[in-house]
Parts: sequence; structure tokens; C-alpha cells
Amino acid sequence: MNLVTGASGLLGSHIVEKLRAAGRPVRVLVRRDSDRTWLKTQGVEFCEGDVTEPGSLRAACRGVDVVYHSAAKVGDWGPWEDFQRITIDGTRHLVEAAVEAGVRRFVHISSISTYGYHTRDVTVDESWELGYGLYRWAYYSKSKCEAERIVWEAHRNKRIDVTVIRPAWIYGPRDRATIARLAGMIRAGRAKILGRGDNRLNVVYAGNVAEAAILAADSPAAAGEAFNASNDGDITQQRYFDLLADALGAPRVTRRVPYRLAYAAGLLLECLGHALGTTRPPFITRYAVWLMGRRSFFSAEKARRMLGWKPTITYDVGVPLTVRWYLEQERAAGPAKLPVAQSASA
Repeated sequence: MNLVTGASGLLGSHIVEKLRAAGRPVRVLVRRDSDRTWLKTQGVEFCEGDVTEPGSLRAACRGVDVVYHSAAKVGDWGPWEDFQRITIDGTRHLVEAAVEAGVRRFVHISSISTYGYHTRDVTVDESWELGYGLYRWAYYSKSKCEAERIVWEAHRNKRIDVTVIRPAWIYGPRDRATIARLAGMIRAGRAKILGRGDNRLNVVYAGNVAEAAILAADSPAAAGEAFNASNDGDITQQRYFDLLADALGAPRVTRRVPYRLAYAAGLLLECLGHALGTTRPPFITRYAVWLMGRRSFFSAEKARRMLGWKPTITYDVGVPLTVRWYLEQERAAGPAKLPVAQSASA
């Protein structure tokens, strides 16, 4: 049995999809108010609970061989208490339940942002230390670092075998975090390229990350290892926007803004947002600017070498596929009824 947390989210749903396509049994941990519509089409076993409720996790982990832990507080905005409760404490609760149940492998979904906010033209791999340049309100990245500390401690103490997957900016069908926002900006002519646009993006299709996680769970050699599932090859910021615009039938993005100016604007808006106590994220944050405009690149060569991971969905296929899914949702629900996009997370 395979347990997937965060199964109603983007990556979790793709892990479910890949496991079920391979004929593997799947149990999903779902909150009482989770949307189960798509999950009901996958033939999964439902276990009602929450990573913030330790008592609900014992039943979820019973008889499980592999835990795929993708549940977390997503986005770069919100009170620290939410990141502490969901991402950090939730991970601790799930590890304890998995240990108690005798789970063989704990696949923890982390993030390349745990390395910190490198901006120079460098290539970062799994040998780099975590936590570089994390500023005061880098709650998402800080909580992901702390969650990793928890799972690595359990592994070092030989309580459970752990593998960590560090995805980049994830996209794909069932993306309810960024595609609506990007599509709206491109259609309205408000999107801008940060800098020259020739920087390589770390953006990765959700189904490809799911395949990396499953390969890691199946590999004895992957126990105690971390893998960047951080790109599907090389794509520049300009090329990514071109693919999005073409799929939307909108004019390509040609307007530009200097990276430093956008970063300064993000800082100002964050300061205002925190001062005013706003619950919705600012229009732009430093984290979002970093995701899109940085010169640093995160290598996935270790996953390709050790796991034999080769992304099966290319950008030329994945971006139009994602846009088609979004447009279908828009036609079915109307733009006003689609979820409000949060800032991207990776």
C-alpha cells in the first residue's frame, strides 16, 4: 500500500495518477473539507485525517509500504504559525506515525528553495548546503528546511529509510496556484519579462516529478539520498512565456523590467502587506521575482544518473497541455469562480 498526503494538490494528485496507472494500491489522506471529485475517479482508498492531527495518522499509515509526503503549507505568504503547524509539525507527526507502523520508505517532497536564494550564475546540486540567504519572511523555504531536518534526523537514527525529492517550480494540469495568475496577466498585456529573459528557468512538469518520486521509492540505493527534480531540460524565461502566450492565443510578452527593480518592488509590497496585516499575497513578492528572474540554475543530473529519471513530458507538450486544462476549467466554471492564485512555490 502507498500513502499519499497532499493528494488533492498538484504534485500529490500526479503521484496518485502515476501509481494507479502502474496498478499500485493507493491510500490518500484527505481532510474533511477536501475536494475529492478527481480522486474518486482513481480507485483510491480514502482515509480522513490531517497531518496536524496526529491521532488520524496511525490508521493512515497502517499496512503502508511507502509514504509520499507532499502535504505542506503552499505559497510564500501567510502567518508563520501556519507553516509551523502544517509543514513542520505535520511532517513530525507523519514521521512518527510511519515509524510506528513500520513503513519501509518515507519519500519526503521538499523544494529547491531549501538551498536558499542563490541569484548568481551558478549551478547548484545536492552537495550544496541548505538555507543560504533566507530573509526574515522566507517562511515557505524556512519551514521546508526545518521539515527536512526532521526527516533526516529520523533516517540518521535508523528509525526509517528516507528519500528527499526537491522539485522546482511545478506546473501541469490541476495547477491551482499559478496558471490562472499567469494566464490573466498575459491576456491582459500586463506580464513582463524580468531582465533579458535569457536566464534558464527551473520549471518542471508535475507528472515528471511524480515519476522521480516513485523511482526513488523503488530504489534501494536512494535511501538516505536527496534528488533535485528540478527541470525537464533547458528552457529560458522568454521561451516559457512564449509557450504560454501561444497556447493562450495571446500576443507574446515583449515588455521587460529590470530584475533589481522588480525585487525592490516585491520588498516594498511585502513590507506594506506585513505592516497592514493583509491575508492575500501582494501582487509581487521577492520570492516570485527570484523564481522567474534569477541566473542560478539547479541541476537534476543526480536523479538522471542514479534513478534513470528522464522527464517524459517536454515543455513543448506540457505547457500547452496545462493551458488546455486551465481553459477547460475556465469554460466550465467561469473565470470569477476559479481559485484565487497564490504566489508560486518551489
